[in-house]
Amino acid sequence: MQLLIAYAQEIGPVYAALLATLFTWSLTALGAAMVFFFKTMHRAVLDTMLGFTGGVMLAASYWSLLSPAIALSEQFYPTMPWMPAAVGFLCGGLLLFGLDKLLPHLHLNFAEHETEGIKTSWYGTTLLVLAITLHNIPEGLAVGVLFGAAGLGLNDSTYSAAIALAIGIGIQNLPEGTAISVPLRRQGLSRFKSFWYGQLSAIVEPVAGVFGAVMVIHMQFLLPFALAFAAGAMVYVVIEEVIPETQRDKYTDLSALGFIGGFLLMMILDVALG
Repeated sequence: MQLLIAYAQEIGPVYAALLATLFTWSLTALGAAMVFFFKTMHRAVLDTMLGFTGGVMLAASYWSLLSPAIALSEQFYPTMPWMPAAVGFLCGGLLLFGLDKLLPHLHLNFAEHETEGIKTSWYGTTLLVLAITLHNIPEGLAVGVLFGAAGLGLNDSTYSAAIALAIGIGIQNLPEGTAISVPLRRQGLSRFKSFWYGQLSAIVEPVAGVFGAVMVIHMQFLLPFALAFAAGAMVYVVIEEVIPETQRDKYTDLSALGFIGGFLLMMILDVALG
């Protein structure tokens, strides 16, 4: 861990954010590669994996993002320490709400007539990939913002915390890649196309990560807003997308256990490493 921290400090927050989000993308690709070995996946496994994803995202939203945002708000805005975190959190949720209403997409486990956003003639495969891409934007942004904050050397923002977040996001991306590619294969796509679309859904993370790091470095006063913004966006995704996807079959108890496991893992990573 100390070697990773030293290397991140040496290359700077922007390059560190890029490498960290390339790592999270690569684990999505690794998970998507499972389609070369499996054509189907039991629904109980899928729901447990999705629950795990939600747990990691929700824990990261507080431990890695919202709590540091509140602490930094006390430094930057001592007269109104609640304001930046509250405004940023609300704006993050509202942006994802707007994108959810506008961007055509189809959630995992939903039938094609249940598409959301503007009506389109695009195929279900494209809509599914767009849904997961929407899901991955706040994840990449969160990692980038945290590396940018660490680069500024502010209290409550460290490279170890940023690395812990990247590890947590990467771990939950592994089953997520499988959860995308295997259903696509079951729909009739070739193994390569299923893998391609599975990994493609996370390619937005490096873009969002670099953007987040650059933004907070050049506009330090926005840092508590940016941290809370990423938290609000992630919480919106968990509530509107991840949890409903796990409640459409008889394995809701397993998804709940997966959620608890993901939450515990992210909490332990943040406290132990951050």
